[in-house]
Amino acid sequence: MSVPKLRFKEFDGNWSEISFQDLFIFKNGVNASKEQYGSGIKFINVLDIINNPNGITYNSIIGSVDITSKEIEKNLVKYGDVLFQRSSETREEVGQSNVYLGKDPVVFGGFVIRGSAQKEYDPIFMNGLLKTDSLRDQITQLSGGSTRFNIGQDSLNKVSAYLPLKEEQTQIASFLSAVDEKISQLTQKHELLSQYKQGMMQKLFSQQIRFKADDGSEFGEWEYKELGLLLDYEQPTKYIVSSTNYDNSFPIPVLTAGKTFILGYTNEEHGIFSAESQNVIIFDDFTTAYKFVNFNFKVKSSAMKILKTDPRKNNIFYLYSTFSTLFLSLGDEHKRRWISEYSKLEVPVPCLKEQTKIANFLSAIDQKIEVVGQQIEQAKQWKKGLLQQMFI
Repeated sequence: MSVPKLRFKEFDGNWSEISFQDLFIFKNGVNASKEQYGSGIKFINVLDIINNPNGITYNSIIGSVDITSKEIEKNLVKYGDVLFQRSSETREEVGQSNVYLGKDPVVFGGFVIRGSAQKEYDPIFMNGLLKTDSLRDQITQLSGGSTRFNIGQDSLNKVSAYLPLKEEQTQIASFLSAVDEKISQLTQKHELLSQYKQGMMQKLFSQQIRFKADDGSEFGEWEYKELGLLLDYEQPTKYIVSSTNYDNSFPIPVLTAGKTFILGYTNEEHGIFSAESQNVIIFDDFTTAYKFVNFNFKVKSSAMKILKTDPRKNNIFYLYSTFSTLFLSLGDEHKRRWISEYSKLEVPVPCLKEQTKIANFLSAIDQKIEVVGQQIEQAKQWKKGLLQQMFI
């Protein structure tokens, strides 16, 4: 039977299979000269498709293009139209899609295919359907290419999908919208907590706000010291992983100081840095990215420093937090920046007890931010699971 695994109890009966050839009329978008971009009517490009997973609204569209009224008429995107990404560097990303949920007129770019509805459907339902594994697999398998993968109108016409009656589509869409609203609320909470932390850090490091000692007395004056006097560094050479055959079942994380942070997990038993007993900062010598680490790890390359401090004199998390007050223009020069630049920068240094109070306060905010971040990820994974069960 053509029915989903998870279904609202008031609905029954099979869903109907329909080909994209019968569901959409496909068209490629505007190819304009570079002088035409930056003014005129808003146009949907690939980034708009990728960056707005819950649907493209008029206000979320970034670009604009100056074209004639005749070209606008030919390339107009209407409410509920589907937009497909034509090409990508990987097969997994080609043909990503989104739905336009705006009422104002917009057009679409040349790297995008528009699917205009030939039959009525709920746009939010369609947006969810197009993100299911079964639809994505059909689209990616029909793509072609070697260095870049492409999907064309003829290939999209071969895709088919199962749809229920409009009433059931709308019920599913309403439920998914409620899930999206929950994710949006959590995301906003995460952003507000991050903003609160930034504001408090500015006030703490500028001494607008000061903690007091446990007995209520004032702490002493702050000093300013070079980071090189507060932090010792160790080259990570002996902690470099031998193999990059990572597996999430392995126990030891392999780190980079960049955005990815944990590259994977290794089962190598030797050359492991023990940060559980002594927390550290890892610092990328070339990009100046940095991370606080309080667990055992290995590293991928030597392009970083492992920074330590004497815990009897300074709090390592406090010193890590001061890094956010520092800024250096990197320029184009490729050099190791800890010794040449960062170690010479001065940061505010209160006594150890006040450092610890500041560190504990900021760490508590970080923990709240992390909890909300985990809730966001759990909600997204829950929604992903729903998409696989509520659609065919």
